[in-house]
Amino acid sequence: MSLLKTIEPNPSFEPKHTTAAPDRLIAGAPAFKTWAQDSAKEGRVNSGVFEATPGETHSIKGETFEFCHILQGVIELTEKGKAPVIYRAGDSFVMKPGYVGVWKTIETVRKIFVTVT
Repeated sequence: MSLLKTIEPNPSFEPKHTTAAPDRLIAGAPAFKTWAQDSAKEGRVNSGVFEATPGETHSIKGETFEFCHILQGVIELTEKGKAPVIYRAGDSFVMKPGYVGVWKTIETVRKIFVTVT
């Protein structure tokens, strides 16, 4: 088993298709695709590629730490009580445990993610 994992930004395998949970949906009808590419530490560390179509959802991290690198698209994140922040292709950010806010996909977004719980 190699301890080096390359994340493929354009995976050739079929993604998992989902939609926003009704209690998280704010506006639109965003559709999500997830290409899970690696899991470690008994599922506590996960990485892969995620894509979302335009829409707006509540983002609640709970105990999860998430690193994101935007490959394409534009999003606006608004942490509760804070000013909105725009991220676009080439940007990276971290949502720390306890983060609560709004995730607005302005243009279909594709990102590399790493989550740790």
